[in-house]
Amino acid sequence: MNPAPTIDAMREAARVLTVGDARQRVLAIQAAQDALDAAKAISLAELEASKDYELDGASTLSAWVRNQLRMNAGQATTLVKNVSALRDLPLVGEAALAGQISAAHVRVFVYGLHHVGLDAMRQFEDVFVQVAHENDPGTLFEAVKHLKDVTHPENLDEAWERGMDKEDISVDAVPDGWHITGFLNTVTGAKLKKVLDSVSAPRDKEDLRSGSERRVQGLDDLLSSILGNGLPSDKGVRPHLSVFVDADSIQAAAQHVRQQAEEPGRTPDPMPDVEPATLAGHGSIGPNLLMYLLCVSDFTAFLVKNGDRQAQILNAGRSRYQPNLTQRRSVIARQKGVCATPGCHHTHLEIHHVIWWSLGGLTDLDQLIGLCVRCHHLLHRGRLHITGNAVDGFSFTNRAGRPLRRRRRTDYRQAA
Repeated sequence: MNPAPTIDAMREAARVLTVGDARQRVLAIQAAQDALDAAKAISLAELEASKDYELDGASTLSAWVRNQLRMNAGQATTLVKNVSALRDLPLVGEAALAGQISAAHVRVFVYGLHHVGLDAMRQFEDVFVQVAHENDPGTLFEAVKHLKDVTHPENLDEAWERGMDKEDISVDAVPDGWHITGFLNTVTGAKLKKVLDSVSAPRDKEDLRSGSERRVQGLDDLLSSILGNGLPSDKGVRPHLSVFVDADSIQAAAQHVRQQAEEPGRTPDPMPDVEPATLAGHGSIGPNLLMYLLCVSDFTAFLVKNGDRQAQILNAGRSRYQPNLTQRRSVIARQKGVCATPGCHHTHLEIHHVIWWSLGGLTDLDQLIGLCVRCHHLLHRGRLHITGNAVDGFSFTNRAGRPLRRRRRTDYRQAA
């Protein structure tokens, strides 16, 4: 282990503690802590290999850690596991020892080594380190998981099938009411999530109920509506699941599934390097599940060409205020069924004129955007601002004018 980067991080923290403001001190302390976590992980791995913990009367490394460091065994195990990423991915090791990424980021790289493989992780190591530099561990995990989905799409169907095997739901009476437990497969769970998002959104800006209160009340309202009138609708459009997939992926999935059916017992040919289908609000799905959903669903085709405006036939100008059904579906497809606000993952969307209709806005496709109920309320309360259009890109700022970072999916083929 080269101690120089860690020592530099500690020196910087010591310097800032005497001359920096509060923000500088916190940032420098965090960098030094992250660097020390990486150095501690490497040292613990060396201690485990040498078994020198026995010199202090400990029979295992976990016992030594509990006695000497006053840490629990789980924390020690996590640090030791991080060593695989620090050892096998040199750029990750350099960034960790310099305090540029945290132990939580390193754990994501450990996940990638286990589920994606060393070769693929090394191929995109520089891309992922940059993502870790600029984002939290959750965003890094989504990027690594996306690479896993692209390189091993067949595993997505295995996860779906495992979920089918263990699905169950139970509603049991207890003295205080009803206790709901269970596990739902990918499709059933996505349906439930879609419905709950629809019925538990805040009613207006004065709705101060907690999330749990809104979910329970929304479920109660839904059950009452089903018993009385059927499922609720939003401007004539009933809640539904959305799957987004390009033509090449459909063709590849169909060929993969057809080979399974025609040649049972034979291992199918590997899937080509195509983008997996996406179930809105859930994530990537495999070819078998895609074919199942296509079998039981309505299908809407959209022609997409990067850099060109979308067809003028979908523009209504000032002739009508409410977007029509085709426009609504086009906006939802453009956003993969998820709220456009960076960091928001809600799937129950309302269509908003970026240039407000009252200020002369047009009901044109490139000036329409899909927002969840909460973000739509924030915008009309002046706490969220959106400019731009769908062709050149939208920009999001908060009420202080600070930009909200747009999270972008990494194109691994271009990065390579």
